[in-house]
Amino acid sequence: MKPQIPTPRAILGLENFISTPLAEKLEQHLYIDSQEIALTLFQDVAASVPAYQAFLAERGINPREIQTLADFQNLPKVNKENYISRYSLPQLCNNGKIGGCDIIAASSGSTGKSTFWPRFITDELQIATRFEQIFHDSFHADTKTTLAVVCFALGTWVGGMFTTNCCRHLAAKGYPITVITPGNNKTEILRIVQELGGNFEQVVLLGYPPFLKDVIDTGIANGMEWGQYHIKLVMAGEVFSEEWRNLVGERIGSENPCDDFASMYGTADAGVLGNETPLSICIRRFLAATPEAAKALFGESRLPTLVQYDPCSRFFEVEDGNLLFSGNNGVPLIRYSILDQGGLITYAQMLEFLAEWGFNPITELQNHRGIHQLPFVYVFGRSNFTVSYFGANIYPENVTVGLEQPMIREWVTGKFVLQVKEDLDKNRFLSVVVELAPGIDDHEEKRLSITASILTQLLRLNSEFANYVPSQYQTPVVELKSTGDVEYFPGGVKHRYTRNNISQL
Repeated sequence: MKPQIPTPRAILGLENFISTPLAEKLEQHLYIDSQEIALTLFQDVAASVPAYQAFLAERGINPREIQTLADFQNLPKVNKENYISRYSLPQLCNNGKIGGCDIIAASSGSTGKSTFWPRFITDELQIATRFEQIFHDSFHADTKTTLAVVCFALGTWVGGMFTTNCCRHLAAKGYPITVITPGNNKTEILRIVQELGGNFEQVVLLGYPPFLKDVIDTGIANGMEWGQYHIKLVMAGEVFSEEWRNLVGERIGSENPCDDFASMYGTADAGVLGNETPLSICIRRFLAATPEAAKALFGESRLPTLVQYDPCSRFFEVEDGNLLFSGNNGVPLIRYSILDQGGLITYAQMLEFLAEWGFNPITELQNHRGIHQLPFVYVFGRSNFTVSYFGANIYPENVTVGLEQPMIREWVTGKFVLQVKEDLDKNRFLSVVVELAPGIDDHEEKRLSITASILTQLLRLNSEFANYVPSQYQTPVVELKSTGDVEYFPGGVKHRYTRNNISQL
């Protein structure tokens, strides 16, 4: 049997990615109407995706009547519950066929059950542009030999393979990038950097922030001098503080925090939606040092992730404080909600606001190549009672099962508070504060039994937790509180099982 000729869309996609300069790609939104792109995407999805056709029909919506942005914004939003979980995987794909995609990744669902996300090479090429922004504008990897060390978990989980493929697409475009994939094997990462790092002008570590810090700290404990490798970091999955960036920067010998770090805002559902740029980092660092300005801009005293995005690639909206996005993928998504809280700020609005506070990031960066007139999106994190830990979504349901085991359920009320905390050295740990049943005393033996039960169920139920979180960070730190504890379990108010802010001891 003769091999099939590559599909035209794959060839065209690769040709477009390789031949289009980054600056040209990032300027397209200035003369192409992103609203028209969103409307065209809607019409295409309504015409070719069986699940979305059924979704609209159930609600009596005629796609031909959706002609304006106002019409588009009145469309019902979709999410995992009302859309992804209700239809078969082929129905969610173009023309009802998974075969139109060439790879499938998995993400953990709300109870640990995997959700599958197929995609095609052209979907990756869109996301590769986000990586190109970072490698070109921040790391100058177009002129420096670069070893890209993929430290995201490998396997069916989306981060490792997606990152690897995107970095290889950059190499195909001509960037002198060499990729190696130890995954989240810390020993292997350290060996790779020490044995191979000296052959390159810089080494880029790509992974979840707390894991990368652990790698760096372990290297220092073993006598590594990180500065000789000119380390850069690409991160995803976590909101971190500028204090954290400063601390890690000191340990890798970084003198340019706006250039040596970049965090990505991404999801398994749709790849990378936006990324930190030298401009966004410069602005965030000003806001971190000026909390009054941050509160005025974001409406809250906590500092969100701040990234720039390309509206021609992902069309964002905000509804009731939640971010919605539309984008073409293996599973095309229209007005999709992943329950991320945040907001949007145009480029002009951002510079005008900062000017009112006497700050000009353009001047601060001194004609840096990473300045593009892209809009900003800020993200506080999920609003659906999850916490993010080493890139894994940790769900209250997983902890609940641990507290419902024989004997343990006799000791507790079932209420708890799940959160991620930091110790004084900025290392993160998973905290679970548990409410004891009336008349039950706090004993160390009970605490150890509860800890073991929660850990067992987390490992059993949550594949992301089991594979993303290094074993030495998996055991939760459990505290036992008496019934009605004022700080954690006050009476008369609705109980919240998670606290998403990173707390410090």
